[in-house]
Amino acid sequence: MKDSKHNKLTSTWEHVKHGVLQGSVMGPLLFLIYINDFPLTLNKKASLILFADNTSIVISNANPEEFKTSINTVMTEITNWVQSNLLTLNFNETNFLQFLTKKNKEFKIQISTSNSIRTNINSTKFLGLIIDSQLSWGEQINTLTSKLNKACYAIRAIKSCMSPEVLRTIYFSYAHSAISYGIIFWGNSHLSTDIFKIQKRIIRLITNTGRCDSCHELFKQLQILPLPS
Repeated sequence: MKDSKHNKLTSTWEHVKHGVLQGSVMGPLLFLIYINDFPLTLNKKASLILFADNTSIVISNANPEEFKTSINTVMTEITNWVQSNLLTLNFNETNFLQFLTKKNKEFKIQISTSNSIRTNINSTKFLGLIIDSQLSWGEQINTLTSKLNKACYAIRAIKSCMSPEVLRTIYFSYAHSAISYGIIFWGNSHLSTDIFKIQKRIIRLITNTGRCDSCHELFKQLQILPLPS
């Protein structure tokens, strides 16, 4: 029994010695204190967006050569800061995305750091939203469409044994929450009409109405906001 207790204490001490216990109350505060000088390393060279342990760096320049130089400078500064603070940059989760308009051409750039090469990608997932290089939100809406189709199937499968009130609650849990997230960004895309069609399909399932029936009054009846609203 003594040996077992000693092993547990030793194991716990090893975790504490090498860092803050994951899930601890002090963890987020100590992490923020630890990285509080990170934005200063890129002062006036790039704009930083910090959210918990996610960091986004925004670099803008209309001149291709100056753009490449800025990227290499920023990556060098980041690498130096990470190494001096005994941290490791996860290159498997580090992406480089160029934002372009239809008139702008893509700059072919390869970023080489620590035996790893980062090339330009067409889209990336950021805080639950899929952002593409032209901000068309096509991939985000395709992913959301798949998720809502599953919710629609689930409601159809159980509607015969559930009341409309229960189905409405399920709708808010599985569909409305997904529709609402990030809608201020992707909601203005012309592709969002596909989401609206699925939403109306679910509303008709809940109210047990026909495919061709108008949903205008049904939204009011269920007190649910339609997508454009």
